[in-house]
Amino acid sequence: MGERTSFRTLLRQVLHLQEPPQRTALAFALGVFVAFCPAYGFHMILVGLFTWLFRLNFVALLAGALINNPWTIAPILGLTYWSGALLIGQTDTPAFDWQDLSFSGLYQQMLPYALPFTLGGIVLSLVGSLLAYPAACYFISKYRRSCSPSPCDPAPLPPHDPLR
Repeated sequence: MGERTSFRTLLRQVLHLQEPPQRTALAFALGVFVAFCPAYGFHMILVGLFTWLFRLNFVALLAGALINNPWTIAPILGLTYWSGALLIGQTDTPAFDWQDLSFSGLYQQMLPYALPFTLGGIVLSLVGSLLAYPAACYFISKYRRSCSPSPCDPAPLPPHDPLR
């Protein structure tokens, strides 16, 4: 029960950050952009970079990026390739020779599918983030309005002094 209570407390703190809902929604939408980005292996680096570069909330950005997780990666990869192939008119289905799993063998087999995969990833990143921003903004604002000031608001955070 204690873990559930602390998760709820954390969720309330994220939803009641001392920033406008639009800023939290922007961080989430940028995280969704990262989730569909074809730069696999660099997603967490991008989350850290965007958090630092744009001074956005790390937790909200990470939540958006974690849409791409072990349970969703296969459908996301398939949708990424399919959407890119559809855009460039490529109709062949990827086929792999499982007998040659060397680096050069895999590279030669995957090279023809790199363009549709990259294009699909960029398009899905843009579409996903453009859909995520208004949805997140709506739900965060609605949640904040539905809470009465005393039970839902977390304890105020002390002011941050960068010189300390």
